[in-house]
Amino acid sequence: MADLLSGGRLEFGIGSGAYQREFDRMHPGLKQTDGWKYMQEMLPAVLALWQGDYAHNGEFWQFPTSTSVPKPLQQPHPPIWVAARAPITYDFAVKHGLNIMSWPLTRPMQEAELYKSRLDEALANNPGRARPIFAMMRHTAVYDRKEDWMVPVKAAQRQLGQFENLFKNMGDVANGFPKQIDLGEIANRAEYDPAMLSANLMFGTPDEVIAKLKPYAALGVDEFTYYASLGLGMKEQKRSLELFCAEVVPAFA
Repeated sequence: MADLLSGGRLEFGIGSGAYQREFDRMHPGLKQTDGWKYMQEMLPAVLALWQGDYAHNGEFWQFPTSTSVPKPLQQPHPPIWVAARAPITYDFAVKHGLNIMSWPLTRPMQEAELYKSRLDEALANNPGRARPIFAMMRHTAVYDRKEDWMVPVKAAQRQLGQFENLFKNMGDVANGFPKQIDLGEIANRAEYDPAMLSANLMFGTPDEVIAKLKPYAALGVDEFTYYASLGLGMKEQKRSLELFCAEVVPAFA
């Protein structure tokens, strides 16, 4: 339906899931570390349903002859993206002609280089397969003045403190909102270090962000995924997007 309404502009993304909390609710007993098995069996079934009648009797999913209505406008199907970090997912993406979404979290450039090496390895192991589009996501905040660098960092610390509850499945969630960890407790922890967050994430003035993006282009990243928010206020988010579109994007035209 989305493909029809958009005139054939849908791009379909899928991933195996992020938090154990999700699996505990959707499929009790399923370990987050096994989610990829279900995803890799599910996606070919979805593609078959988009084509017409299809029955499935797999290891994880079973259903009688079914179909998907309406059919997508794009044929044989809309472009498909898969979130990939592990080598097995890069291999799956190359084998099935899927574009790749990667996310180094808050880790340094070496993490991006690791993902590129996994793509290269998957291509070497699957000769003759086309190279997928390789996209990389970073939290992004562009601001006018260098002295404002702590504004997105503080926002990031607050939200990362919330997500720690989800990653560790601590259970401190009310009405869908995870309890924020006391920032005083995490002040000296490396994963919340202000200098590290400012350096590794796409935070900076337009010139600084352009300089940060160039190594990704040189690495072979085809597309950049602008991850907005991370706790940043609406005013700051809007200004960031304005600066990114007006001053950063033209540098990569």
